Amino acid sequence: MKVLQILDSLGRGGAETQVLEICNNAKDFGIDILFVTFGRKSNDLEKDFLSSNVPFIKLERRLPFDPALVLGLRKIIKQNRIRIVHSYQPVEALHAYAACFGLNIKKVLSFQGFIQDKKNWKTAQFLVPRMDANIIVSYGLKKWLSRRINFGRSFVQIIHNGVDKKRLVAKGRTLRDQLALHNGELLFGMIGNFYRAPCKDQMTICRSLPKVFKEVPHSRCIFVGKVEEGAEAKFRACVEFCQENHIADKVYFLNARTDIPEILASLDVFVFSSLHEGLPLAVCEAMLAGVPAVLSDIEPLLEISQNGKYAEVFQTQNEKDLAEKLIKLLSDEKYRKSLAQAAQKFAEENFSIEAHLKNLKNLYSSLLAEEI
Repeated sequence: MKVLQILDSLGRGGAETQVLEICNNAKDFGIDILFVTFGRKSNDLEKDFLSSNVPFIKLERRLPFDPALVLGLRKIIKQNRIRIVHSYQPVEALHAYAACFGLNIKKVLSFQGFIQDKKNWKTAQFLVPRMDANIIVSYGLKKWLSRRINFGRSFVQIIHNGVDKKRLVAKGRTLRDQLALHNGELLFGMIGNFYRAPCKDQMTICRSLPKVFKEVPHSRCIFVGKVEEGAEAKFRACVEFCQENHIADKVYFLNARTDIPEILASLDVFVFSSLHEGLPLAVCEAMLAGVPAVLSDIEPLLEISQNGKYAEVFQTQNEKDLAEKLIKLLSDEKYRKSLAQAAQKFAEENFSIEAHLKNLKNLYSSLLAEEI
């Protein structure tokens, strides 16, 4: 089962992390992966892919649609006897579609989340009926995408994202040690980038903090994530809110970090405030690491939490509701532990890399069986 996985860039995002997890574990499931990146933008994860268990090829995309790149991909597909080409964004899927034209190659496109611009919407609409399979990572995302994309009779399958639990084992100094927190101080926070697009919503967390700190004065909050170009104003607004409300000494803005296991091992509560999602790996990681969560009530997060069975959920953009849910968890250690244990078991069954690769292999096998 020879599969070509393609990513346009290797920034530290959800799709990139998911593909890296696949590359590191696919061999155990009998999937032979060859990985190609176009290497045009951020390459934060390039070293991680180079040290993964799959062959790594880097091509260069010089144009929005690059005919030379198409020819390079076609050559790789033929030389390596690729059976399935799997893309994760419209730009790479369009190049893959052109490279496979006239060849008996199965084409798969995954939809990981929010589509930001008109050009990508149009490209996705063109590609969907021309793919042998379209993967969507949650039912909530499928519902949202369907408002703009006519899936019609196209083959669509829901396959949840998966995280390698082994990767979440803390090996270095915990964040609590790094921040020199005292015994008894509670730490909560969000792991998620500041994006210019309306997706992540750190400001609602900030607005909840005055009430949380009043009711639970021995608590501290962290924000982990890079500030995307164009999102500087969002970041500054959060920092300034904390300063103006005299809580800046209890809030840490930590930018992008690579020590996620050490951060999760330090959290008493994980909070995720968002407006649009596919199936965020950050939430799956927290659940698998045994950290109780408070989540926005958007459909993909209700799906992850089974409508609040495995996490506290708050009304999206309602800082008062969020504050109440945070106070509830922070004030009850026994409840935190029971919620975390139940969520961890549920995540192991549904959002682990093992569950993801089992479903992915079944899909690949069904596509190849159609040739027989």
